[in-house]
Amino acid sequence: MTRHRDVRLVLASASPARLATLRSAGLRPDVVVSGVDESRVQADTVAELTGRLARLKAEAVAALLPASPAATLVVGCDSLLELDGTGHGKPGTAEGAVERWRRMRGRSGILHTGHHVLLVEGAGSRTAAAVASTTVHFADLADDEVDAYVGTGEPLQVAGSFTVDGLGGAFVRGIEGDHHNVVGISLPLLRELVAELGIAWPSLWASSAPRANP
Repeated sequence: MTRHRDVRLVLASASPARLATLRSAGLRPDVVVSGVDESRVQADTVAELTGRLARLKAEAVAALLPASPAATLVVGCDSLLELDGTGHGKPGTAEGAVERWRRMRGRSGILHTGHHVLLVEGAGSRTAAAVASTTVHFADLADDEVDAYVGTGEPLQVAGSFTVDGLGGAFVRGIEGDHHNVVGISLPLLRELVAELGIAWPSLWASSAPRANP
């Protein structure tokens, strides 16, 4: 496996949760927002749609980067919660978040996150991509709990109207799959994708990343 010691890591996402997850894992990516109009993108399944959106984001950001002799890894991600066969992103309004939670409570949904990784080297590039899917079991919230949670504003800012790493954590009874994926980026899957491109995961750790005591 090739170890690109000077590889630049770029996250093609404005998600604070994705950035925090990568930083907690010892990575220090630059953030470049794609500006992709997600409303115009369609696909046959929710999982396929997340994969397509992740690809568009990664490709859009790669096109924005200046030419460089150094290798650059661009990581694009997109998440949607599938409920009753329909994909749900950010609710946009408090009313939408309340309506969604009243449908979700006491039920289960599938959180899909598309991952698209581009390794740009000189004039060429290589790609690795996959979709991670995690089943999420929601607590049966009372109306006042729904109203209180939506009132915090947190559900309006995230796909599926919930978090597992914030105030919404108490409303998730359990998950089946990678919990990082529910936050917005699957670390185990990302490791596999960069390995496909010949990059060893430890080589991406920042020099300031925490190390275990000897």
